[in-house]
Amino acid sequence: MGDWLMVGVWRLILRLPPAIGSKRVGRLAERAREVVGTVSAQDRAVHHFVVRELPRFGKPMPPQHIADGLDLPLPTVIGILADLEAGMSFLVRSGDGDVVWAYPVTAEPTPHRIRFKSGETLYAA
Repeated sequence: MGDWLMVGVWRLILRLPPAIGSKRVGRLAERAREVVGTVSAQDRAVHHFVVRELPRFGKPMPPQHIADGLDLPLPTVIGILADLEAGMSFLVRSGDGDVVWAYPVTAEPTPHRIRFKSGETLYAA
């Protein structure tokens, strides 16, 4: 495989040669830096909390659980969740506002499973 870039498209895995792959990786990395650069430290803390705790929680996570865990006011957490969801990069909530998906994990069934060193398992987003 060497330096080939493997790209998943639906059920296919495509191999891109190093010359094309390095350009694509560079563009993806730049886009990631742009997106992450627009997220505040408090927003990142909420996202990191959800990613860390969702495997232990094992089901969609209500905003109150996040507020309690980070000692933040509930309205602040709800606003942060709305901002993160609006960016369509970090998380997705259910109709009742619980966090269902926080990249790279989800409480909803997918074909992909993650097993953590600590023993928890969860679906991969």
